[in-house]
Amino acid sequence: MELTDIRKEIDGIDDGMVRLFMRRMQLAAEVAAQKRGSGQAVLDPAREREILAKVARQVGPELENGARLLMTTLMSVSRGLQQSALARNSAFGDMLSKAAAEAPARFPSAASVACPGSEGGYAQQAVSSFVQFPSIFYFRDFDSVFAAVERGMCEYGVLPIENSAVGSVTQVYDLMAKHDFKIVKAAKLRVRHVLLAPAGVELDAVKEVWSHPHALAQCSEFLRSRPELRPVPAANTATAAEMLAQSGRRDAAVIASRECAALYGLEVKLDDISDTASNFTRFICISRRCEIYTDANKFSLMMSLPHRPGSLSDVLVRFSAVGVNLTKLESRPVPGSDFEFRFIFDFEASPRDDRVVKLLSSFANDPEIEHFTFLGAYSER
Repeated sequence: MELTDIRKEIDGIDDGMVRLFMRRMQLAAEVAAQKRGSGQAVLDPAREREILAKVARQVGPELENGARLLMTTLMSVSRGLQQSALARNSAFGDMLSKAAAEAPARFPSAASVACPGSEGGYAQQAVSSFVQFPSIFYFRDFDSVFAAVERGMCEYGVLPIENSAVGSVTQVYDLMAKHDFKIVKAAKLRVRHVLLAPAGVELDAVKEVWSHPHALAQCSEFLRSRPELRPVPAANTATAAEMLAQSGRRDAAVIASRECAALYGLEVKLDDISDTASNFTRFICISRRCEIYTDANKFSLMMSLPHRPGSLSDVLVRFSAVGVNLTKLESRPVPGSDFEFRFIFDFEASPRDDRVVKLLSSFANDPEIEHFTFLGAYSER
Protein backbone atom coordinates (compact mmCIF):
# COMPACT_ATOMS: atom_id res chain seq x y z
CA MET A 1 0.00 0.00 0.00
CA GLU A 2 1.10 3.56 -0.72
CA LEU A 3 1.42 5.99 2.19
CA THR A 4 -1.61 7.96 1.01
CA ASP A 5 -3.69 4.78 0.93
CA ILE A 6 -2.54 3.82 4.44
CA ARG A 7 -3.43 7.27 5.77
CA LYS A 8 -6.81 7.15 4.06
CA GLU A 9 -7.60 3.86 5.78
CA ILE A 10 -6.41 5.29 9.13
CA ASP A 11 -8.72 8.29 8.62
CA GLY A 12 -11.63 5.91 8.05
CA ILE A 13 -10.78 3.99 11.22
CA ASP A 14 -10.53 7.27 13.18
CA ASP A 15 -13.95 8.35 11.90
CA GLY A 16 -15.38 5.05 13.08
CA MET A 17 -13.69 5.40 16.47
CA VAL A 18 -15.17 8.88 16.90
CA ARG A 19 -18.67 7.56 16.18
CA LEU A 20 -18.12 4.72 18.65
CA PHE A 21 -16.76 7.16 21.23
CA MET A 22 -19.84 9.37 20.92
CA ARG A 23 -22.11 6.36 21.33
CA ARG A 24 -20.12 5.16 24.34
CA MET A 25 -20.48 8.59 25.99
CA GLN A 26 -24.23 8.58 25.31
CA LEU A 27 -24.44 5.23 27.05
CA ALA A 28 -22.29 6.54 29.93
CA ALA A 29 -24.81 9.36 30.39
CA GLU A 30 -27.60 6.78 30.52
CA VAL A 31 -25.62 4.79 33.09
CA ALA A 32 -25.31 7.98 35.18
CA ALA A 33 -29.08 8.46 35.03
CA GLN A 34 -29.59 4.86 36.23
CA LYS A 35 -27.06 5.32 39.02
CA ARG A 36 -28.67 8.59 40.12
CA GLY A 37 -31.89 6.69 40.72
CA SER A 38 -30.29 3.70 42.46
CA GLY A 39 -27.56 5.52 44.39
CA GLN A 40 -24.83 3.31 42.93
CA ALA A 41 -21.23 4.54 42.90
CA VAL A 42 -19.70 5.71 39.61
CA LEU A 43 -16.58 3.57 40.03
CA ASP A 44 -17.03 -0.17 39.58
CA PRO A 45 -13.51 -1.60 40.10
CA ALA A 46 -14.48 -5.21 39.42
CA ARG A 47 -16.04 -4.38 36.05
CA GLU A 48 -13.04 -2.23 35.03
CA ARG A 49 -10.61 -5.04 35.93
CA GLU A 50 -12.70 -7.46 33.90
CA ILE A 51 -12.66 -5.13 30.85
CA LEU A 52 -8.88 -4.58 31.04
CA ALA A 53 -8.20 -8.30 31.42
CA LYS A 54 -10.39 -9.08 28.40
CA VAL A 55 -8.66 -6.41 26.29
CA ALA A 56 -5.23 -7.72 27.27
CA ARG A 57 -6.22 -11.22 26.14
CA GLN A 58 -7.64 -9.93 22.86
CA VAL A 59 -4.60 -7.91 21.73
CA GLY A 60 -1.81 -10.12 23.07
CA PRO A 61 1.41 -9.23 24.94
CA GLU A 62 2.87 -7.01 22.23
CA LEU A 63 0.02 -4.46 22.29
CA GLU A 64 -1.20 -5.06 25.86
CA ASN A 65 0.27 -1.90 27.43
CA GLY A 66 -1.03 0.38 24.68
CA ALA A 67 -4.48 -1.18 24.75
CA ARG A 68 -4.68 -0.88 28.55
CA LEU A 69 -3.67 2.81 28.30
CA LEU A 70 -6.36 3.42 25.67
CA MET A 71 -9.08 1.70 27.71
CA THR A 72 -8.12 3.23 31.07
CA THR A 73 -8.18 6.69 29.47
CA LEU A 74 -11.57 5.96 27.90
CA MET A 75 -12.98 4.73 31.21
CA SER A 76 -11.58 7.80 33.01
CA VAL A 77 -13.33 10.11 30.55
CA SER A 78 -16.52 8.08 30.99
CA ARG A 79 -16.34 8.33 34.79
CA GLY A 80 -15.71 12.06 34.55
CA LEU A 81 -18.80 12.48 32.37
CA GLN A 82 -20.86 10.49 34.86
CA GLN A 83 -19.57 12.53 37.79
CA SER A 84 -20.42 15.77 35.94
CA ALA A 85 -23.92 14.48 35.21
CA LEU A 86 -24.48 13.47 38.83
CA ALA A 87 -23.16 16.86 40.07
CA ARG A 88 -25.45 18.89 37.81
CA ASN A 89 -27.28 20.43 40.77
CA SER A 90 -24.15 20.94 42.84
CA ALA A 91 -24.00 23.24 45.85
CA PHE A 92 -20.34 23.84 44.99
CA GLY A 93 -21.22 24.95 41.46
CA ASP A 94 -23.89 27.28 42.84
CA MET A 95 -21.35 28.78 45.27
CA LEU A 96 -18.83 29.35 42.49
CA SER A 97 -21.38 30.97 40.18
CA LYS A 98 -22.73 33.16 42.99
CA ALA A 99 -19.25 34.36 44.01
CA ALA A 100 -18.44 35.27 40.41
CA ALA A 101 -21.75 37.09 39.96
CA GLU A 102 -21.61 39.06 43.24
CA ALA A 103 -17.98 40.22 43.23
CA PRO A 104 -17.35 43.92 42.46
CA ALA A 105 -15.84 44.78 39.10
CA ARG A 106 -12.52 45.70 40.71
CA PHE A 107 -10.48 44.74 43.75
CA PRO A 108 -10.76 47.34 46.57
CA SER A 109 -8.29 50.23 46.35
CA ALA A 110 -8.24 50.60 50.15
CA ALA A 111 -8.32 47.77 52.71
CA SER A 112 -6.79 46.54 55.96
CA VAL A 113 -4.19 43.85 55.26
CA ALA A 114 -2.25 41.49 57.52
CA CYS A 115 1.21 40.35 56.46
CA PRO A 116 4.25 38.71 58.07
CA GLY A 117 7.39 40.67 58.91
CA SER A 118 8.09 44.38 59.09
CA GLU A 119 8.19 47.48 56.92
CA GLY A 120 10.51 47.00 53.97
CA GLY A 121 9.95 43.24 53.73
CA TYR A 122 8.96 41.51 50.53
CA ALA A 123 5.48 40.78 51.90
CA GLN A 124 4.93 44.51 52.45
CA GLN A 125 5.96 45.16 48.85
CA ALA A 126 3.46 42.51 47.73
CA VAL A 127 0.69 44.17 49.77
CA SER A 128 1.37 47.45 47.96
CA SER A 129 1.05 45.67 44.60
CA PHE A 130 -2.41 44.34 45.55
CA VAL A 131 -3.95 47.33 47.35
CA GLN A 132 -3.36 50.93 46.33
CA PHE A 133 -4.03 52.44 49.78
CA PRO A 134 -3.51 49.65 52.33
CA SER A 135 -3.62 49.81 56.11
CA ILE A 136 -0.92 47.24 56.88
CA PHE A 137 -0.72 45.25 60.12
CA TYR A 138 2.50 43.28 60.66
CA PHE A 139 2.67 39.90 62.38
CA ARG A 140 5.54 37.68 63.44
CA ASP A 141 4.46 34.48 61.70
CA PHE A 142 2.06 33.00 59.15
CA ASP A 143 -0.29 31.58 61.80
CA SER A 144 -0.85 35.09 63.20
CA VAL A 145 -1.73 36.43 59.75
CA PHE A 146 -4.40 33.74 59.35
CA ALA A 147 -5.69 34.46 62.85
CA ALA A 148 -5.95 38.20 62.14
CA VAL A 149 -8.09 37.58 59.06
CA GLU A 150 -10.15 34.86 60.75
CA ARG A 151 -11.02 37.14 63.68
CA GLY A 152 -11.97 40.02 61.40
CA MET A 153 -9.08 42.23 62.49
CA CYS A 154 -8.03 42.55 58.83
CA GLU A 155 -10.00 42.13 55.63
CA TYR A 156 -7.16 40.39 53.79
CA GLY A 157 -3.89 38.61 54.43
CA VAL A 158 -0.83 38.48 52.17
CA LEU A 159 1.56 35.53 52.32
CA PRO A 160 4.34 33.95 50.23
CA ILE A 161 3.25 30.70 48.61
CA GLU A 162 6.12 29.72 46.31
CA ASN A 163 9.64 30.73 45.31
CA SER A 164 11.22 30.02 41.95
CA ALA A 165 14.47 28.86 43.60
CA VAL A 166 13.37 26.83 46.65
CA GLY A 167 9.79 25.80 45.82
CA SER A 168 6.52 25.96 47.74
CA VAL A 169 6.04 27.47 51.19
CA THR A 170 4.53 24.31 52.63
CA GLN A 171 3.41 25.86 55.90
CA VAL A 172 1.09 28.23 54.05
CA TYR A 173 -0.51 25.35 52.14
CA ASP A 174 -1.03 23.48 55.42
CA LEU A 175 -2.71 26.56 56.91
CA MET A 176 -4.89 26.98 53.82
CA ALA A 177 -6.06 23.39 54.29
CA LYS A 178 -6.78 24.04 57.97
CA HIS A 179 -8.65 27.34 57.54
CA ASP A 180 -11.56 27.92 55.18
CA PHE A 181 -9.93 30.84 53.36
CA LYS A 182 -9.81 31.65 49.66
CA ILE A 183 -7.15 33.14 47.40
CA VAL A 184 -8.52 36.31 45.77
CA LYS A 185 -5.35 37.69 44.11
CA ALA A 186 -1.80 36.55 43.36
CA ALA A 187 1.37 38.19 42.07
CA LYS A 188 4.97 37.31 41.30
CA LEU A 189 7.48 39.64 42.95
CA ARG A 190 11.10 39.93 41.86
CA VAL A 191 13.33 39.25 44.87
CA ARG A 192 16.72 40.95 45.03
CA HIS A 193 18.62 39.93 48.15
CA VAL A 194 21.44 42.10 49.44
CA LEU A 195 23.78 41.75 52.43
CA LEU A 196 23.24 44.49 55.02
CA ALA A 197 25.31 45.41 58.06
CA PRO A 198 25.64 48.44 60.38
CA ALA A 199 27.51 51.42 59.02
CA GLY A 200 31.28 51.07 59.17
CA VAL A 201 31.30 47.30 59.75
CA GLU A 202 33.82 45.47 57.56
CA LEU A 203 32.88 42.11 56.06
CA ASP A 204 35.86 40.44 57.74
CA ALA A 205 34.30 41.25 61.12
CA VAL A 206 30.97 39.54 60.31
CA LYS A 207 30.48 36.09 61.86
CA GLU A 208 26.70 35.58 61.53
CA VAL A 209 24.12 36.19 58.82
CA TRP A 210 20.48 36.50 59.90
CA SER A 211 17.46 36.02 57.65
CA HIS A 212 14.36 33.97 56.96
CA PRO A 213 15.22 30.31 56.18
CA HIS A 214 13.91 30.68 52.63
CA ALA A 215 16.12 33.72 52.02
CA LEU A 216 19.12 31.84 53.41
CA ALA A 217 18.31 28.94 51.07
CA GLN A 218 18.01 31.32 48.11
CA CYS A 219 21.55 32.59 48.86
CA SER A 220 23.11 29.17 49.53
CA GLU A 221 25.94 29.62 47.01
CA PHE A 222 27.02 32.87 48.64
CA LEU A 223 26.98 31.24 52.08
CA ARG A 224 28.94 28.23 50.83
CA SER A 225 31.57 30.56 49.39
CA ARG A 226 32.01 32.10 52.87
CA PRO A 227 32.08 29.19 55.31
CA GLU A 228 33.13 31.53 58.14
CA LEU A 229 29.59 33.01 58.13
CA ARG A 230 27.09 31.15 60.32
CA PRO A 231 23.47 31.28 59.01
CA VAL A 232 20.98 32.23 61.73
CA PRO A 233 17.26 31.72 60.92
CA ALA A 234 14.92 34.63 61.64
CA ALA A 235 11.17 35.10 61.41
CA ASN A 236 11.42 37.45 58.43
CA THR A 237 13.99 39.30 56.32
CA ALA A 238 12.82 42.78 57.37
CA THR A 239 12.40 41.69 60.99
CA ALA A 240 16.01 40.47 60.94
CA ALA A 241 17.16 43.86 59.64
CA GLU A 242 15.18 45.68 62.34
CA MET A 243 16.59 43.40 65.07
CA LEU A 244 20.16 43.93 63.88
CA ALA A 245 19.74 47.71 63.82
CA GLN A 246 18.43 47.66 67.41
CA SER A 247 20.93 45.12 68.76
CA GLY A 248 24.13 47.13 68.50
CA ARG A 249 25.91 44.03 67.18
CA ARG A 250 28.98 44.67 65.00
CA ASP A 251 29.65 41.03 64.12
CA ALA A 252 26.40 40.21 62.28
CA ALA A 253 24.76 40.97 58.95
CA VAL A 254 21.38 40.26 57.40
CA ILE A 255 20.05 39.14 54.04
CA ALA A 256 17.12 41.38 53.14
CA SER A 257 15.86 43.85 50.55
CA ARG A 258 17.68 47.05 49.63
CA GLU A 259 14.71 49.01 51.01
CA CYS A 260 15.62 47.81 54.52
CA ALA A 261 18.95 49.65 54.39
CA ALA A 262 17.36 53.11 54.43
CA LEU A 263 14.57 52.06 56.79
CA TYR A 264 16.84 50.67 59.51
CA GLY A 265 20.05 52.64 59.03
CA LEU A 266 22.09 49.78 57.58
CA GLU A 267 24.58 49.70 54.72
CA VAL A 268 24.58 47.50 51.63
CA LYS A 269 27.77 45.43 51.84
CA LEU A 270 27.10 43.12 48.87
CA ASP A 271 24.49 43.45 46.13
CA ASP A 272 22.41 40.74 44.42
CA ILE A 273 23.65 37.69 46.34
CA SER A 274 20.81 35.35 45.28
CA ASP A 275 21.77 32.05 43.69
CA THR A 276 19.93 33.05 40.53
CA ALA A 277 19.29 36.40 38.89
CA SER A 278 15.66 35.46 38.14
CA ASN A 279 14.51 34.98 41.71
CA PHE A 280 10.75 35.40 42.05
CA THR A 281 8.35 34.77 44.92
CA ARG A 282 4.62 34.24 44.40
CA PHE A 283 2.46 36.01 46.97
CA ILE A 284 -1.23 35.34 47.53
CA CYS A 285 -3.92 37.57 48.98
CA ILE A 286 -6.41 35.61 51.09
CA SER A 287 -9.91 36.37 52.37
CA ARG A 288 -12.54 34.67 54.50
CA ARG A 289 -14.98 35.23 51.63
CA CYS A 290 -14.91 33.63 48.21
CA GLU A 291 -14.35 36.67 45.98
CA ILE A 292 -14.05 35.99 42.25
CA TYR A 293 -13.32 39.13 40.24
CA THR A 294 -13.96 39.61 36.54
CA ASP A 295 -10.27 39.26 35.65
CA ALA A 296 -9.91 35.87 37.40
CA ASN A 297 -7.99 33.47 35.15
CA LYS A 298 -6.46 30.93 37.51
CA PHE A 299 -7.64 28.28 39.98
CA SER A 300 -5.96 26.53 42.90
CA LEU A 301 -7.18 23.25 44.45
CA MET A 302 -6.06 20.60 46.90
CA MET A 303 -7.25 17.00 46.72
CA SER A 304 -6.50 13.82 48.63
CA LEU A 305 -6.88 10.86 46.29
CA PRO A 306 -7.53 7.19 47.07
CA HIS A 307 -4.54 4.85 47.39
CA ARG A 308 -5.07 2.85 44.23
CA PRO A 309 -3.21 2.67 40.92
CA GLY A 310 -4.42 5.24 38.42
CA SER A 311 -6.23 7.60 40.83
CA LEU A 312 -4.04 10.58 39.90
CA SER A 313 -4.14 9.62 36.23
CA ASP A 314 -7.95 9.65 36.36
CA VAL A 315 -7.95 13.22 37.65
CA LEU A 316 -5.41 14.36 35.05
CA VAL A 317 -7.46 12.82 32.25
CA ARG A 318 -10.51 14.76 33.43
CA PHE A 319 -8.49 18.00 33.43
CA SER A 320 -7.20 17.21 29.96
CA ALA A 321 -10.69 16.44 28.63
CA VAL A 322 -11.83 19.97 29.57
CA GLY A 323 -8.72 21.47 27.94
CA VAL A 324 -7.36 23.46 30.89
CA ASN A 325 -3.65 24.20 31.26
CA LEU A 326 -2.19 22.78 34.49
CA THR A 327 0.58 25.10 35.73
CA LYS A 328 1.37 23.27 38.97
CA LEU A 329 1.04 19.72 40.30
CA GLU A 330 2.67 18.95 43.61
CA SER A 331 2.21 16.33 46.32
CA ARG A 332 2.26 17.30 49.98
CA PRO A 333 2.22 14.93 53.00
CA VAL A 334 -0.92 15.28 55.11
CA PRO A 335 0.24 16.53 58.56
CA GLY A 336 -0.30 13.93 61.27
CA SER A 337 -0.87 11.07 58.81
CA ASP A 338 1.48 8.31 57.74
CA PHE A 339 2.09 8.02 54.00
CA GLU A 340 -0.98 10.04 53.04
CA PHE A 341 -0.62 12.81 50.51
CA ARG A 342 -2.69 15.65 49.18
CA PHE A 343 -2.13 17.02 45.70
CA ILE A 344 -1.96 20.72 44.87
CA PHE A 345 -3.26 21.79 41.46
CA ASP A 346 -2.95 25.21 39.82
CA PHE A 347 -4.49 25.68 36.41
CA GLU A 348 -5.50 28.43 34.02
CA ALA A 349 -9.21 28.74 33.24
CA SER A 350 -12.15 31.09 33.49
CA PRO A 351 -14.59 30.66 36.39
CA ARG A 352 -17.31 31.55 33.89
CA ASP A 353 -16.54 28.51 31.74
CA ASP A 354 -19.42 26.10 32.34
CA ARG A 355 -17.19 23.11 31.54
CA VAL A 356 -14.79 24.11 34.31
CA VAL A 357 -17.61 24.64 36.82
CA LYS A 358 -18.98 21.17 36.01
CA LEU A 359 -15.51 19.64 36.32
CA LEU A 360 -14.92 21.15 39.76
CA SER A 361 -18.43 20.22 40.86
CA SER A 362 -17.71 16.63 39.84
CA PHE A 363 -14.53 16.67 41.93
CA ALA A 364 -16.35 18.18 44.92
CA ASN A 365 -19.04 15.49 44.77
CA ASP A 366 -16.83 12.53 43.88
CA PRO A 367 -16.84 10.03 46.78
CA GLU A 368 -13.55 8.62 45.45
CA ILE A 369 -11.83 11.95 46.23
CA GLU A 370 -11.27 11.80 49.98
CA HIS A 371 -10.75 15.54 50.54
CA PHE A 372 -11.45 18.34 48.06
CA THR A 373 -10.38 21.88 48.98
CA PHE A 374 -11.15 24.76 46.65
CA LEU A 375 -8.47 27.39 47.32
CA GLY A 376 -9.77 30.09 45.01
CA ALA A 377 -10.24 31.54 41.52
CA TYR A 378 -8.18 34.67 40.99
CA SER A 379 -5.97 36.70 38.67
CA GLU A 380 -2.19 36.57 38.88
CA ARG A 381 0.23 39.22 37.71
